[in-house]
Amino acid sequence: MAYRHFVFGAVAACTFTCSAAIASADTSSSSCGPGQSPQDAWWTGPMLANSAATLPQGHFLLEPYIYDATTQGSYDRGGSRHSGAHGNGFGTLTYAIYGLTDRLGVGLIPTAGFNTVSGGLSSSGIGLGDAGVLAQYRLTPIRPCGRMPTVSVAVQETFPTGHYDRLGDRPSDGFGSGAYTTTVSVYTQKYFWMPTGRILRMRLNFSEALSSTVDVDGVSVYGTSAGFSGRAKPGSSSFVNAAWEYSLTQRWVVALDATYRHVRGTRATGVDALSQDVLLDSGASDAFGLAPAVEYNWTPNLGVLVGVRVIPAGRNTSATVTPAIAINFVH
Repeated sequence: MAYRHFVFGAVAACTFTCSAAIASADTSSSSCGPGQSPQDAWWTGPMLANSAATLPQGHFLLEPYIYDATTQGSYDRGGSRHSGAHGNGFGTLTYAIYGLTDRLGVGLIPTAGFNTVSGGLSSSGIGLGDAGVLAQYRLTPIRPCGRMPTVSVAVQETFPTGHYDRLGDRPSDGFGSGAYTTTVSVYTQKYFWMPTGRILRMRLNFSEALSSTVDVDGVSVYGTSAGFSGRAKPGSSSFVNAAWEYSLTQRWVVALDATYRHVRGTRATGVDALSQDVLLDSGASDAFGLAPAVEYNWTPNLGVLVGVRVIPAGRNTSATVTPAIAINFVH
């Protein structure tokens, strides 16, 4: 079954970075002793890991991503890699976040995409994907020099605004899941001073996502065919993301995300055009990811990130390479 997971986890887990947004809060301490001072380090945030810091009250962030999720093959249930049809999932997502208070931020995440498939029909046009709303509450202070990490909790609700069934002869027109998905996350962030005197910023995040049951008709993102009528239940998912950013200079940063995602089996049940019973079960899947990136910041509140996410190992999942670029702007 070809249940699609959005490239940056917009369906399953928000990637609310907003690093430049909290620059003023992060640099409230001018010095932490010998070495680079926090205000001398400007950040956009790594490619995938959400920030535990929140926007100052009354400030907002805009961060659009553009990416190309290229399918290079697949991993079977035993973890062996196999070649397969090449595909491109061109897409965009934008984070629009507002600081209601210094501790509480809320936002919207609209998405859109266009798919191409080797040997098949491409999308009939650019389509809207599922949209998300989020709220993040910071539990601990933002203190780069402190011993305790910054910790936040976040809740994201994803709404089924993307086309997912009745796709006819164009399965590539499927940009959504059809499900309401609730994601609960814990984000942490900590600063370290390296022997070089430069700052290494680390994040460690955990997310759990649960989805509703979906009515499905005809060809769908769940692998059903023409004439199918029934329901699908997307599998719940767990996501762990560790990330490191090293401040080379005030403006230049190198970053790396390491991720693990486990998705429980997605099931579709119903009847086909001949009224025969149909049961599709994707089975559980695992995916390990790496996402190196380079950040450049023109100012503390404006930066660009260029990176690529690779799935180098997994089980019952696609092997993908996803280059991406993002602009991080705060006011």
